[in-house]
Amino acid sequence: MNSYPIKQLHFARKSTINYIKDINESKLEIIPLGLNNNIKWNLGHMYTVMDKFCFHLIGENSRIPDNFDQLFAPGTSPKEWRINTPKKDELTHLLSEQISKVDSLLYGRMDEKIEQPYTTSTGLELRSVGELISFCLYHEGMHFGAIKNITSLIDNIKPKK
Repeated sequence: MNSYPIKQLHFARKSTINYIKDINESKLEIIPLGLNNNIKWNLGHMYTVMDKFCFHLIGENSRIPDNFDQLFAPGTSPKEWRINTPKKDELTHLLSEQISKVDSLLYGRMDEKIEQPYTTSTGLELRSVGELISFCLYHEGMHFGAIKNITSLIDNIKPKK
């Protein structure tokens, strides 16, 4: 398998970063009614999950900053945050830097088997670097869609009279 999935991952991550570049910091913190998370959580979650799939599960050193698991792991919510969160500029930098590290570390390794196969929460078994990257593409797209949905919900909030 070639490294086209990494090129797709670059595209997906760049699309996310470009989409949020003009969203102000306070908007990143809004949790629309009926949802559990905000834009900032989705960004940090994307970073945290990609670290797990593209570094940790492959046997490479994790690059997760302190407190990211506590803030952004699956099942967490900003409704429960009691510690300071990273600012938009820091998240944007980390997201951009991460994709470059994935490229430099994993390019050309798509067929490489991982030591311990990983089964996702939905039952999909992943056995190779390429399969992990492919899952990250799905995950990245899912959360990019969530970010767009949250933005739309926030933009459509009518001010109280």
